Parts: sequence; C-alpha cells; structure tokens
Amino acid sequence: MSEARPESQSAVPSEGRSVGGWFLYALGFYNPISWIGWLARVWVRQFGLGPFSFVILNAVRNQRRATLTVLSVASSCALLVTLLTLQRELTVPPESEGASLRIIARNKVSLAQPLPAKQLSIVERIPGVVAVSPFTFFGGNYKGEEMTSFAQFAVDPARFRGLLVEGRISDGSYDDFIRDRNSCFVGADTMKRYHLKIGDRMKFTGTFYPVDLDLRIAAVFQGTVDDRGVFFHHKLLDELTGDPGTVGTWYLRVASAEVSNDVIARVNKAFENSSAEVRAETERAFQMGFISMLGNVKVLTLSISAVVVFTLMLVTVSTMSMAIRERFRELAILKALGYRRRELFSFILAESFGLAALGAVVGIGGAWAVWTFVDLQRLTNGFLVYFEVTVRTMAWGAAVAATLGILAAIGPSVAVARMSVVEGLRTLD
Repeated sequence: MSEARPESQSAVPSEGRSVGGWFLYALGFYNPISWIGWLARVWVRQFGLGPFSFVILNAVRNQRRATLTVLSVASSCALLVTLLTLQRELTVPPESEGASLRIIARNKVSLAQPLPAKQLSIVERIPGVVAVSPFTFFGGNYKGEEMTSFAQFAVDPARFRGLLVEGRISDGSYDDFIRDRNSCFVGADTMKRYHLKIGDRMKFTGTFYPVDLDLRIAAVFQGTVDDRGVFFHHKLLDELTGDPGTVGTWYLRVASAEVSNDVIARVNKAFENSSAEVRAETERAFQMGFISMLGNVKVLTLSISAVVVFTLMLVTVSTMSMAIRERFRELAILKALGYRRRELFSFILAESFGLAALGAVVGIGGAWAVWTFVDLQRLTNGFLVYFEVTVRTMAWGAAVAATLGILAAIGPSVAVARMSVVEGLRTLD
C-alpha cells in the first residue's frame, strides 16, 4: 500500500482552515522538499534503507529548516550570478562584428567640445579610411518623457550608409531617408517598444540643443548590437541651430582591423597643435570611456560578491551544525554498530552538498530564467540592453555553492570524529 502524499505540518483541520492555514498547507504540498522526502520514504518501503535514501531522509527530516536552507542558498546564488553578470555587462560591453573597423574621433579637450565641420575633407583623405560621417549626439526627449532611453544622432545619410557593416534595412527605404531631410532612420527595438510604423512622426524636445525635432520615420534597421537608436540629417540640425559649422564627433570605418591603429595615429597627428585637436579611438574604447565614469565597477561588484559568498558560508555551516547536533545520539549508535569515521563523514558531506546543490540549481536556474525572459530594457529604462547569463557565470555560481557545501561539512564532521560513543549517547534531544 503506497504512502500518502506529503501534507503540511499544519494541524488545522481542512474544514476549519484560515487563510494562513491554507497558505501553510499549500506551502507544504507544493514544497519540493516534501515531495523529495515522500519519494525517499516510498523507496525505503519498496527496496529497503540504503545509504542514498538514508542521506535524503536525514536531509529533509526537518522540512522547515531544509526549505529555508535551500532558499537561502538559492537567493545567494541568484544574487551572485546577477552581480557577476552585471559586472560583465558593464566592464565588457557587447561588441558587434564591425566594431573593430569603426573609429570615433572627438575633441581632445572634452566630448562636450565640438569639432569644426571643415575637418571632413582632411579625415576622408587619410589612407585606410573607407567611410566617414559627422556623428552628433542630440539628446532629446521623446513624447514628453523625462529621460528617453534611446539616443538620437545627426549624421550625413549618404556617408553613414557605409558605416553600417552588420546592420540591415528591415522596413522602409534608406533612399527615402536620404531624400527627405525631415526623415529619420530608426532601430527595430524602438519601433516595437513604441508601436511605431513607417510614416509615423517622432517628436523630440531638445535638451542639449535649444531646438525641437519633428521627424518622419523613413526606414528601420536591425541586426546591430543596439537596435534602439534614431538617426537624422545633420543638415537639418545645422538649419535649426543657425549652421554653426561644427559637429560633435567623426565616425569612421577603416578598411581592415590591421590598419586601425595606423589610422588612429594619422587622425590624431593631422590635427595636432591645431585649435581643435582630436582624440581618435576605437568604438570599443569609446564605450569603455563612458563606463569608466561610473567608477570602479569591478571592485564594487567583487566586494559585494565576497559579502554574499561569506553570508552563504555562514548559513550553510550554521545549518549543518544544528542538524548534526540534533543527531549526535544517532551517530553514536552508528559508531557503536561499527561505522567508521570516513563513512560518517560521507553521510554528513552528502547531506551538506545535496542541500547546497539543490539551492544552487534553484537559484542559478531562476536567475537565468528571469534575466533571459524579462524585458530588461523596460525594467532598467534602457540603462541595460543585454544581460546574458553565460555558462561560465553559472559555472562560477555552481562552483561556489559546491565548495561551500563541502566546507560546511568539515566542522560537524570533526565534532563527530572527536565524539565518543558514550558522549553521544548522553546527548539530550
């Protein structure tokens, strides 16, 4: 006759349960720890008690403590994986296929200082430069938003086309974008987020520039690292601002990655000792410059991760110490029956490692599911575009949990090894 399904520890009769009673009942019924214990007992009834079932029954005998332990390990592992992923995303930004071929040249004094538009004729004659376009950040807010999460850039449409190596036109016509000075070229993610279509108007309120934009969507791109940007005609910005004859930066594409360093040196030297000296750098280096403004992100995340690991160690060690202290008498009986120290240590290690492993699976798997299926752009208001929980990050989380599960078993094992049979039998419950 099979054993009944696991029930919650609530003693409240089913017909008189309160809301809290039903919650405890549901928690016990759907708790995996309860089902693991039930399956272990069924196994013992059918096949007898073996080392494996013995360890499982001991691990889940106090379901509340086992559940809280697994949840503590799971939350710590989830937090650790999240911090490691955040560090990776902030310190190693995603790099597109053509990033190694693109160079950004800005004013050497400050990014806020513009460059003369007349530099274009000099830059495009530098050997190795395949395409070059002005690239000026507008920084407007869309539809009255306090902070728009996607950037807008003024470019030369005809020249800018040669810079999009990995991007492709998914809707509309790029030629239409070139012809219409009041049109724009929009990323597919922004189109999807705001439910836009070709021909719709996008209105931006200027923040850096004292002018507003009213643009018609002419084409849509996708396939780049960040499919959110909006590009419009630099000539339109010049007209609205009174044609100051300046640009924010120069955006270049070189013939190959091998000539990238040579082009950077030539661009810097071309405007050396001029009124507007230039600092050229790869697209990746330009991105890392922005990230460095946040401070030493790596040290911060590693410090928090160390605190998380230390807390996780305290939780697992404390739990195993309490569990073994409760079973000193049972372990003393096992000693009296002839079980050796290494066998008792194996039981304790398997129990500690099993609880840590179960918590790691729940925590790491939960973190992967959340950051894979949650709309992170909307959640962070566009601060983070990608948040990929890699296999390496998950492996680090699993390794930490496994190591701490092993370390947590050392203290109780030493106590059991030093305990004599007589002392163990004297232990009070």
